[in-house]
Amino acid sequence: MSIFGKKTEDKKTAATVKAVSSGTVKTVKAGEGKTLEGVVVSTKMKDTVVVRVDRFVKVPKYERFIKVSKRYKAHDAGNMRKEGDKVTIIETRPISRGKNFIVSNS
Repeated sequence: MSIFGKKTEDKKTAATVKAVSSGTVKTVKAGEGKTLEGVVVSTKMKDTVVVRVDRFVKVPKYERFIKVSKRYKAHDAGNMRKEGDKVTIIETRPISRGKNFIVSNS
């Protein structure tokens, strides 16, 4: 919708994700950043998991698809997830140098 040439967003009911770490509660709206699904591949760090996200990319020359994987560090308060679990991660503000995602509760 536009009012006087400016675009305004319709109010959406965005689900929130709460992560508890060191006594503080962080609330992130689901619509604010990227939402990715992947598999936990490492749980060796404190309050952090490494999630592998797979996607398919088309190679135009051969008209075939190849699987490309990328690993993301995500905040997991209390190390609740185990290796092999399917999780959803949501982009948030930087938590540390390489950690910009949190694990969703669902």
